[in-house]
Amino acid sequence: MLVAIGSDHGGFLLKEEIKKLLAEENIAFEDFGTHSIASVDYPDIAKKVGEAVAAGQYTRGILICGTGIGISIAANKIKGIRAALCHDVFSAKMTREHNDTNVLAMGERVIGPGLARMIVSTWLATDFVGGRHGDRVAKISQLES
Repeated sequence: MLVAIGSDHGGFLLKEEIKKLLAEENIAFEDFGTHSIASVDYPDIAKKVGEAVAAGQYTRGILICGTGIGISIAANKIKGIRAALCHDVFSAKMTREHNDTNVLAMGERVIGPGLARMIVSTWLATDFVGGRHGDRVAKISQLES
């Protein structure tokens, strides 16, 4: 697995924590920025990560901003991206099993690092179950055309 990770200034500190988790779990990743708490625009980061995941260069993406809302909205504008904003472990599990999400969004100002680590671990470890859910994901893809 290869993960693209990115954040705006509002998610920078949590992104750094998640990078530690990925390193601990021996999951390869690339940081698409930002690299400080200096203000940046979250759509720019969502575009970089989303396009890299949609192109197949990365297996999955993780995006973080202050709330996770704006960066997830921006990511979902990219064809082929199914980004889900998750602030609990159950949602992270279900969004992989039922929606085959390829981008996880979180908000640094909403959850703490301990919970964020559990969400990411669960999301990365959960497989898509397919079946009737595959038909539904295909219908989502049809909405993009």
